[in-house]
Amino acid sequence: MTVAPGPRATWREAAVSAVRHRPWPLCRHCCGVALGMGSARTRAWIAGRGLILDVPTVTFPGTGAVYPIQRGAIIDTAGTARMLERLLGHRLPRFTRPLVVVTAPVLDGVAYRVRARTAVEVLRPRSVLTVPGARAVALGAGADLSRPLLVVDIGAHLTEVVLLADGAVVDARRTALGTSDLDTASAADISEAVAAMVTAMLRQDRTSLTLDALHRGALLAGGGALRPEITYRLTGRLHAPLRAVPAPHTAAVRGAATLLHSAHTHPSTAPRTPRDHPPN
Repeated sequence: MTVAPGPRATWREAAVSAVRHRPWPLCRHCCGVALGMGSARTRAWIAGRGLILDVPTVTFPGTGAVYPIQRGAIIDTAGTARMLERLLGHRLPRFTRPLVVVTAPVLDGVAYRVRARTAVEVLRPRSVLTVPGARAVALGAGADLSRPLLVVDIGAHLTEVVLLADGAVVDARRTALGTSDLDTASAADISEAVAAMVTAMLRQDRTSLTLDALHRGALLAGGGALRPEITYRLTGRLHAPLRAVPAPHTAAVRGAATLLHSAHTHPSTAPRTPRDHPPN
């Protein structure tokens, strides 16, 4: 399954801008949240405070534990909202409307984004931005997005292989297989699945983008990057360099935080003042 080429917007400026700006103060107009809601873990980064949450994705409606996100899909929007309210409602400054950046799977991202936006409304955001998880990983790793980049994100329940060019998604594949399946599947199975997706990309690509990205070295993220048995087998299976990003399990939410900083300085997200309104 593929994703049609997206606009070739360059995101290098976002990463550079994040380096130049200090963390936001906790003020009325400056509150922001970066969210990564995965099937197994939910991570949150609050502007000015850094990573404050890395907890299981679970809610407790009174009838036991419920897992509202499964295999990269939000299956219980109300449960996700309850989880966010429980985890973040008391951590945000009162009387604020935060800017929220949410990472989303590349494939099936439309349904995910719609449900994520609905769930995040519990935080009373003034704006909600979404970013493909692979792009967030690249930003979190400080990767050079001026060149083709292959991102392999091995999560607990979902693995995505995404080709980026100038920061835009031009091809993507996924499999409902991750590190939580290692009791029934093997590291070799996951490696074979990733290699099959990369091979399919190479065969379909009528340009040299995928090959150039592979020669450059795939960027490995997610909890799978912390499993030596997976990285060892995958390196041999791809016959190409493999670069695990620093702290790979939190790379996506760190990339979302990078965009959060950049979005804060964009005129479209600035609070309106009486001078912003046209005269009567």
